[in-house]
Amino acid sequence: MPPLWFGFETWSKCQQDLVELLPQAARFAFLVDQDSPAAAAFIADIRAAAAVLGRQVEIVHASTNREIDAAVASLAQKRADALLVSSGTPFAQRRVQLATLTARHAVPAIFTDRRYVEAGGLMSYGSSATDMYHEVGIYTGRILNGEKPSELPVLQAAKFE
Repeated sequence: MPPLWFGFETWSKCQQDLVELLPQAARFAFLVDQDSPAAAAFIADIRAAAAVLGRQVEIVHASTNREIDAAVASLAQKRADALLVSSGTPFAQRRVQLATLTARHAVPAIFTDRRYVEAGGLMSYGSSATDMYHEVGIYTGRILNGEKPSELPVLQAAKFE
């Protein structure tokens, strides 16, 4: 997802949810695809959100099956208190793998999409895909009715689940 859909406020809420679930948690890990164009923005936002909550955050890069396996095993070995999983195609395509690995290694994790939870993940917080698709439909209609895409406002997600 582009940074417009996931910013400081959302990453802060994800971390707050983890703190509520695990009040003693002090060290979070953040799994991010280093090849994502949004990676730098995600990392900056996650670090800022962690600082506000007084938590440490370790950035873990992965994008392939092997890298994801190694990353989650390493976090379990290091006894990270919790894991935040970035949005993005490499992870969305591997949501069953991520849900299974975090459960197997007993690493509490929060994901950006409820489909991870449907695949067995612990919890998620993110923008409503249904709401986003609805907005895309409205934008498409406006463009088909003659409005110029460059003149349409940029919207941020308004509904989260």
